[in-house]
This record gives sequence, structure tokens and C-alpha cells, in this order.
Amino acid sequence: MALQEELDVQGNWLFRYRSLLPLIVLFVGIGAQCLAVHISGVLFTIVFPYWEVYEYLCLTISLVGTFVRVYTVGHTPAGTSGRNTVGQVADSLNTTGIYSVVRHPLYLGNFLMWLCIALLTCNISFITGFVFVYWIYYERIMYAEEQFLRRKFGSLYMDWSAQTPAFIPRIGRFRPSSLPFSWKKVVKKEKNGVFVLFLLFSLFDGMVVWQTETFSVNRVLLAMTLLSGMAYVMLKYIKKHTRLLDEEGR
Repeated sequence: MALQEELDVQGNWLFRYRSLLPLIVLFVGIGAQCLAVHISGVLFTIVFPYWEVYEYLCLTISLVGTFVRVYTVGHTPAGTSGRNTVGQVADSLNTTGIYSVVRHPLYLGNFLMWLCIALLTCNISFITGFVFVYWIYYERIMYAEEQFLRRKFGSLYMDWSAQTPAFIPRIGRFRPSSLPFSWKKVVKKEKNGVFVLFLLFSLFDGMVVWQTETFSVNRVLLAMTLLSGMAYVMLKYIKKHTRLLDEEGR
């Protein structure tokens, strides 16, 4: 099999199982943090006296990633930027809004969110490994997606991709989205992301408290985890039993 076809096959396979990557990062990250605390790793030694400040810095970057995802999903029509796993889907080509400055905004948002979870391990080897694995993993997914879009939209896709970077935004090229922002779509598609984010921050915070017996649990993170968890359960019920979040074309 030629390299081009092999990368396409790999990318589609990884696309289908891309939800497994966060689980791998989580379980390996837990072990990496335990090791960093146990041996007093360099990064942990530096940030430990300022642990809560470090947590809030990481949380801020993660929330920027969440905002990127929210903005992206809120301005896209149905049939694009979805959570499909069976195969690639694109009823239309998004080229305005955030897609006018970067071709893969959802993966950029994911990277910022997961990078800060990796940073909470305070394990330099794990953080470096995470960045490398993310790059290799999603490079192939992005390749497969772009092959699909190229075949489906032809010159329209080629013209857009020639001017729009794949991963690092070119802010000067921003053009307003052709669709208004939809909170309903955001709530339907992204309700679990915020809850999981705060849950993981609380988990790693609790692990540091448990291992060092120095700090008390960060009550702000714990409160946000409980609030976002209750919101998730409520919105899950609304989505399943009502049509309040339905919106034509979104």
C-alpha cells in the first residue's frame, strides 16, 4: 500500500476510535503524577509552593480550549463538525467564522484542554510525550479528513485550504460566521465537556492533596465540578425527554 493510502487508512481508523485517547492520557497521567510527586520531579518542585495558582493557570488555558470548541460548534450547521465515529461526514464546507483562520479548530480546542490536564501531572517526560503522541495521532486524522473533503468539494476546498492554516490560527484572516451562534447546539453537543474538565481538575487536585498531605482540597474546583455535574444530568434529561434543545438546521 502506498504511503498516501496508508496514512488515509490509519487516519480513518484513528478517527473512529479517537475517544479512546483521553482515557489513555488519563490513566497514564495518573501514574505520571504519582511518580512526579513521589520523586519530587523538577516541575513539581517548582510549582508545588504555588499549587493553586498553577491550577488556575492551567484551568484558564483549558477554558480557552473550551471556548474554541464552543465557538466552533455554535456557528456550524448540522452535518458538520460533529461527533460521528463511523466515518467522515460533511454536508457542507465551513469556511467562515473560526474556520476562516484555522482548518481544524476542534482539534486545537482539544489540544489546549488536554495539554493542561497533562500539565497537572507535573511530569516533564509525560507532558513531552503527550504533545508528541497528540501530534502524530491527530496529524493522521486531519490528513484523512482533508482527503475526504478534497474529494468531495474539489477546488472549493483547495482554494480555502491554500489560505487557511491547519492548526495555528491566522487571526488576520478572520471573517464573521455565515450562521448566527446557537446556544442550543452548544448545550446539546458540549454539555459533557465542561463537567469532565472540572472533574479531572478536581481529581488531580485531590491526588496532590492526598499524596502530600499539605493542602486542603480546592473548594472552588470542587464546587464547579458539582455544579457542572448537576447541569450535565439536567441537560441530559432535557435532551432525552424533550425537544427544547432541537433547532432546525443545527
